[in-house]
Amino acid sequence: MAKKRSKLNGEGTLYTEQRNNKPYYRAMVTIGRDKTGRLVRKSVAGYNKDEVLRKKQELEYKSNVGLITVDDKITLQDWFELWLFEFRVNDLKPSSFERYEGILRNYVEGTKLGKTKLSELRAVDFQRYFNDLSANGTSPSTLATVKKFLTCCMNGAVEHEYVVKNYCSAAKLPKQEKRDKEEEDIDFFTREEQEAFLKAIKGHKFELAFKLNLGTGLRLGELIALKWTDIDFINGTLSVNKALKIVALIDKDRKRTTTLLEQSPKTESSYRTVPVPSNIMKDLKVHLKDQDKFKKDNDTFIDNDYLFCEKNGQPIDPKKLPRNFKSVLSKMGMRDMKYHSIRHSYTTRLFEANIPVKTVQKLLGHKDIATTMNIYTHVTDDIKTEAAESINKLFDSMM
Repeated sequence: MAKKRSKLNGEGTLYTEQRNNKPYYRAMVTIGRDKTGRLVRKSVAGYNKDEVLRKKQELEYKSNVGLITVDDKITLQDWFELWLFEFRVNDLKPSSFERYEGILRNYVEGTKLGKTKLSELRAVDFQRYFNDLSANGTSPSTLATVKKFLTCCMNGAVEHEYVVKNYCSAAKLPKQEKRDKEEEDIDFFTREEQEAFLKAIKGHKFELAFKLNLGTGLRLGELIALKWTDIDFINGTLSVNKALKIVALIDKDRKRTTTLLEQSPKTESSYRTVPVPSNIMKDLKVHLKDQDKFKKDNDTFIDNDYLFCEKNGQPIDPKKLPRNFKSVLSKMGMRDMKYHSIRHSYTTRLFEANIPVKTVQKLLGHKDIATTMNIYTHVTDDIKTEAAESINKLFDSMM
C-alpha cells in the first residue's frame, strides 16, 4: 500500500499507510550525518497516532541532548580526516591545511584519543590527553596549537550533528613554567654589527635583497614575493600584498607534493605600504635596468615580474637567502643568527629612532601590538642606558 504524507499543526510530518484496514503512522527524525556525510534518520511507528507523536518528541529530545549517536563507529581520527579533507579543503590556505594535516598525523592518528569513538568522548578524555602530552615534554606552545586545532575539529562535529557538545573546549591546558621564548628567539644586529654586515655583502649576489630587507623589515616570504608592480618609485614605497612559501599539497590519499606557492599575507594587518630608504630605492632603479637588459639577452627568461628571481625568471627558493645570510656571518666571524633577525634589526632601528610603537606595529604588519611590544622589551642596551641616563638627569634637576 502506498504511503501518504500528511502535515499536522504542531505535529511535524507523519507518514501513513493502511495496515489490517487501519491507519498506520510513521514519523521520521533526522539525528545527524554518518561518516560519509549522509543524513541519518530514525523512525517511530504504530497504530496510535498520539503514541507515535509522543515517541517522536522523545526521540528528538534524546537526539538534542546527545543520548542518540549518529554513527557509533566513527572515531575522532576518522572524523578529523573527513572534516579536514571534505569540509575544510576549500577554505583553508594550503599552508594552514598542511598544519592541520600535521596535527592529525602527529598528534591524533594512532593515539588512544584518536581511536576513541566520537560518541564516547568526554572532557576527561581530552584532559588526560593534554596532561599526558605535557608529561611527555610537549611544549606549551605546541599544546596550545593542538588544542586549538582539535577544538576547531570538534566544533565541526557539533555543526554537522555528529555530536551535540564539544568537550575538547572544556579541557584545561596544564600549567607549566614557560621558558622565555621571546628572549631566546629575538636577536638582532647592533648598529656596529649592521654596518659591518653591510660592508661584508658588497658585491654579493643577494646584496640588494639583504639591504632591502634591512631597510623595510619584511618577512622572508613577503620579500621574495615582491614584484615590480609593488614598487612605487614616485612615492618611495613598496606594497606588501602576498607571500611566497614552500607548501606541501596533500591529496585525499595523503600523497604530498611540495611546491613554492604564492598566497595572501599572514593576516589582514600584513597588507601594508612600507617606505623604502632613498638610497635603496636608487639601487632598485639600477637593478630594474639590469634585469630588463638581462631579459632581452636571454630567450629562456620567463618574465614573472619578480624583483628577485632565478636566471629563468622563477622566484627564488626561500631557503637560499637564509643559507647565504648564515654563510656571510660565518665568513665575518660573527655569531650565528636566524634570518628573521634581519626583521628584528629593522624593528630595533625604528625604536632607536624613537618611532612610536603603534607606527612600528603598522610598518611590521603585526596583528597584535603585544607582539611589537615583546620585541621592544629586547632592544639594545644603548636604548636602556639612554633611558636610565634620562631618569638620572631628571633626578639631578630636582636635587
